[in-house]
Amino acid sequence: MTGDRKLRRRRPDRPRLIAHRILGAVTQQDAYANLETARVLAEAGLEARDAGFVTELVSGTCRLLGTYDRILAAASGRDSFDPALADALRLGTHQLLSMRVGPHAAIATTVDLAAATVGEKVAGLTNAVLRKVAARDLEGWVAHLARAEDDLGRLALRTHHPRWIAQAYVDLLGDEAEEALAANNVPPVPTLVVRPGLASVDELEGEPTARSPFGARRAGNPADVPAVREGRAGVQDEGSQLAALALAETATPAGPWLDLCAGPGGKAALLAGLAIGQGNTLLASELQPHRAELVAQALRAYDGPHRPVTVAADGTRPAWPASTFAKVMADVPCTGLGALRRRPESRWRRQPQSLAGLVPLQRRLLVTALDSALPGGVVAYVTCSPHRDETEGVLDAVLAGRDDVTREATTQLWPHRDGTDAMFVALLRRS
Repeated sequence: MTGDRKLRRRRPDRPRLIAHRILGAVTQQDAYANLETARVLAEAGLEARDAGFVTELVSGTCRLLGTYDRILAAASGRDSFDPALADALRLGTHQLLSMRVGPHAAIATTVDLAAATVGEKVAGLTNAVLRKVAARDLEGWVAHLARAEDDLGRLALRTHHPRWIAQAYVDLLGDEAEEALAANNVPPVPTLVVRPGLASVDELEGEPTARSPFGARRAGNPADVPAVREGRAGVQDEGSQLAALALAETATPAGPWLDLCAGPGGKAALLAGLAIGQGNTLLASELQPHRAELVAQALRAYDGPHRPVTVAADGTRPAWPASTFAKVMADVPCTGLGALRRRPESRWRRQPQSLAGLVPLQRRLLVTALDSALPGGVVAYVTCSPHRDETEGVLDAVLAGRDDVTREATTQLWPHRDGTDAMFVALLRRS
């Protein structure tokens, strides 16, 4: 009997084994959960139901990762586990507390998974820990852990965010912070966007977006849409679309356009079509050569006299003369705290010290963007983060003492208000 049980443990079901592999890439190799899941599932050939199970298992576990780690610590009395075992326990905890998987099935399959990926020696520990996890539901565990917390700590626990992110939201939104944080836990329906002049919104086979005339929301695999496969459309959050449109629709002198930090190419592809429509050419610049190649792929369907150009260049050391561009998009590298709906692992991966490395870079890139604009030209300073240090803080630092720049408009989007990522957009005109 024991031999039969061990043999069965060497053969965990394939969807859970795939989910464990993806989660390991996220937690141990800093992979993005959405990209790694899409890549692995494209090769796995799973049926739709099993692929959906893997997606929910990975994305849901990543979303509540910090909460699950605290639950596992309380249930086990241990501060850490072998990395592969930790990932198996996290997947088991998600099934027990947040999915419609029966306790017996969730525990037994996780024991099999841990025994197969770590070793038979951890089977007993896995079983014991998950049985303790199963003794409470998620709400009960949150209430149990919250007893030792202050108001901010309880807010962070209830909404499944690190304390420092909860604090940033409270600073910005006050009593509205809990609603905004909770919105980060609702996975968005994929949003598609046409390349202007190359496809129509009808081809996206979805519900048109509320504010962008180029987008539509559509559940399922974007690659199922012919226009996406052919490069005439792509995937882009409506907030990102609105940032590009805000720049494109602002009156400026005639001249070429610049996307200063173009990778992976979503905004560049939309801007390129809008520039062509106005008789202008977009230069898309990206520091990393492999990301510059992604930009070029996103722009591949455009042709003609105003075909966009892609270069691999350092935005802090511009490869073009100053005062060259009529419109400049500076969508700078940031913490990504505005895209936690789509990249749930980022909330646990980022730390407060992440700001220390990003903010100086953001300032340098904004200086380059402003210096690259023609007199009368406009710069869009954009972050996919609402954190004040990355938004108003950068603007205040860069614009202090610059009498050649005026602020024309500032917008902060929010998932709970606008149904978009929490994009920040400031339009700055060089006089």
